[in-house]
Amino acid sequence: MSQDASTEQLSTQLHQAILSKEAKVGIIGLGYVGLPLVQAFIGSEFSALGFDVDQKKVDALTRGDSYIKHVDSKWIADWVQSGRFAATSDPKRLAEADVLLICVPTPLDASRDPDLSYVESTTQMIAENLRPGQLVVLESTTYPGTTRDVVAPILAKSGLQPGVDFFLAYSPEREDPGNPNFTASGIPKVVGGYDPVSLKLADAFYAQAVVQTIPVSSCEVAEACKILENTYRAVNIALVNELKLLFDRLDIDVWEVINAAKTKPFGFQAFYPGPGLGGHCIPIDPFYLSWLARANEMPTRFIELAGEINTSMPLFVVQKLADALNNVRKPTNGSKVLILGAAYKKNVDDPRESPTFKIMELLAERGAVLSYNDPYIPKLPSMRHYDLPPLESVELSPANLASFDAVMIVTDHDDYDYQQIVNDAQLVIDTRNATKNVTEGREKIVPA
Repeated sequence: MSQDASTEQLSTQLHQAILSKEAKVGIIGLGYVGLPLVQAFIGSEFSALGFDVDQKKVDALTRGDSYIKHVDSKWIADWVQSGRFAATSDPKRLAEADVLLICVPTPLDASRDPDLSYVESTTQMIAENLRPGQLVVLESTTYPGTTRDVVAPILAKSGLQPGVDFFLAYSPEREDPGNPNFTASGIPKVVGGYDPVSLKLADAFYAQAVVQTIPVSSCEVAEACKILENTYRAVNIALVNELKLLFDRLDIDVWEVINAAKTKPFGFQAFYPGPGLGGHCIPIDPFYLSWLARANEMPTRFIELAGEINTSMPLFVVQKLADALNNVRKPTNGSKVLILGAAYKKNVDDPRESPTFKIMELLAERGAVLSYNDPYIPKLPSMRHYDLPPLESVELSPANLASFDAVMIVTDHDDYDYQQIVNDAQLVIDTRNATKNVTEGREKIVPA
């Protein structure tokens, strides 16, 4: 049989398995991206194998226990009991899957350069277990060229060739944790292929489980699409953060300005300021693009400036707290400060890149005595870039709130009773405009 005929046979077999939903889905990385994908494909009548190097996650899923707020434990228990889902830490089992989705972190290193170590190690693991006819899709956010220039050569070390013996594609994750209006299956999926056959297979695969697919001409276009989406947001958030600094000096309420501007029915989209950027996308993705630009001897002034502004916001809100304490004749050094919220955004249990950690680090450097509360994060997790004590979430009783010199709202969870918090606290630093509907005790509130 010729090589071309063999490729055609492999692609036809996989295509038929996808359309009949007999193809087994393997998802590598069972976090905030991977686990909702499991849900989407099992909900579309596929069977799935989940892989993670964290044995604690594997054990929890095998018991039917979820560790992510918006993925219900009952769903996982039902998947396991039905035999349509299994979790493993054994890389040899990756050969069982017909389609492998890579959903591992792509952080920045200490120099704000891309850290592809998780992608590279995962790809090497796949290469050691790769078999002909599999489709491998990278979902992790990265810079244009990663799939073709990094992933493909590692997989080719298996002796199998992409587009010939196996198939390769890129489809950026678009997960929005905590958003009830957009689940993984309800968000359109951009798909780019290493070659036309890989694109056809990846597009057919995602079309079985998501509301719409958007096939594009290459992996590079799909990779660039994800970077554009989050750079757009980062730049616009930086704009309103800079206006927040200016309007604060002019004694103008930036929130009122934004609410007035968004009444225009065209030409304006509201973005909101905050204490800093959080999550696994917006604080990181633009720096992937600026790194790639530097590698090609091109400046990215908008992106670099946006990064500078957004990363300066924790210092701004800490200074607002220090000024507020000073106004009541208290130093930051020795003052008891309660931080409300460790998650990077409201109503989620995801602390990745949360500005809370930088704010707490800055306050600790000034000698503040720190505590925190978050209804979704009972213990403060250790973070790679911050050296903070292993705190546990404290109770928000009236007596406890009153015992703090200042309370800073960093994450505006809907669970919080903001009127009661203001009633009980001595001083409230509001970085999210969470107290906008509070009617009593507004003299205690300091916008930040």
